[in-house]
Amino acid sequence: MTKKKMVFASRQIFIPIAALLLLALFNLAVDPSFFKITLGRNSAGDPVLTGYLMTILDYGSEVAILAIGMTLVTAACGGQDISVGAAVAIAGSVILRVLVGIGGDGTLQAPIIVGFLAACVVAMLFGAFNGVLVAIFNIQPMVATLILYTAGRSIAAWINNNELPIVTDKTFTYFGGFIPGIPIPTPFFLAVICIAITLLALRFTTLGLYTQAVGINASSSRLNGLNPVFIKWLSFVILGLCVAVVGLIKTSRLSTINYSVIAKDIEMDAILAVALGGNVLSGGKFNIMASIVGAYVIQFLTTTLYKFNVSSDALPAYKAVVVILLVVLSAPAIKDKLMGMVKKQKGVG
Repeated sequence: MTKKKMVFASRQIFIPIAALLLLALFNLAVDPSFFKITLGRNSAGDPVLTGYLMTILDYGSEVAILAIGMTLVTAACGGQDISVGAAVAIAGSVILRVLVGIGGDGTLQAPIIVGFLAACVVAMLFGAFNGVLVAIFNIQPMVATLILYTAGRSIAAWINNNELPIVTDKTFTYFGGFIPGIPIPTPFFLAVICIAITLLALRFTTLGLYTQAVGINASSSRLNGLNPVFIKWLSFVILGLCVAVVGLIKTSRLSTINYSVIAKDIEMDAILAVALGGNVLSGGKFNIMASIVGAYVIQFLTTTLYKFNVSSDALPAYKAVVVILLVVLSAPAIKDKLMGMVKKQKGVG
């Protein structure tokens, strides 16, 4: 039994799960009401589940979706995309432009699926742009994506002529809220769909193997018949698809958009989720499920800090301290040392 515990402790997903349990125990000790879930009704009169845990499921799902694409980019390119927040603003702006246009009265001028598909195309094109800079011109990912990080929100505002379109159709709110009759937030189901598709792709295609091979050694993978340029480029395109889904969720929540605020700093949460999942930030081996658990840990931490009335200005500092500790503990050198201490203790015993 002890051997099984040691094997589990050595797995990559151990650190985010341990962090999740620690946060849960802390909240349970300080305020057990944190885990209270109540059945109420929203403004439309539909039954919905409310509580801090539902908030974590709701907003953590956005980070989890982005963490999928960010994990692939990190694994293949050895760097991170810091432009996803701005790209979400662009995707949301495209959705609103297609659905209600400029100067419209808020009624739908096209089906919601058309607006979403348009956002997918645009977000994937911007992802492809970042991918070209990284894969072909060999620009470090953070530097390459700094371009869109800087200009993205201005582009989003330009798409709608700096107006704030409002969608009046009630069905649009379902994607960022609740579907009538289903008391669980819709973003959670969208995250489950994205996770399922990703896991199936990794299981039945060579995407995971090729991504790891390119991330570990691009030159060797090229000698073995792979195309590192395409794999790196593809990872950014997949991240663009994830961005489009989050853009739909974000704009659906308010039925409009605020270009300067929407998805602000969400790229940092996505990167932290990847790091907390124990993925090597310099590229190579990765674990999608560990990143997804890490995403919900980040949201758990954020919700906990808000619960204890931490100022929004101070929130990043508190989050940074806790995450640094967790990431340090997840470092291979630290894990090996801890495992060595456990083995030594067992030997003495």
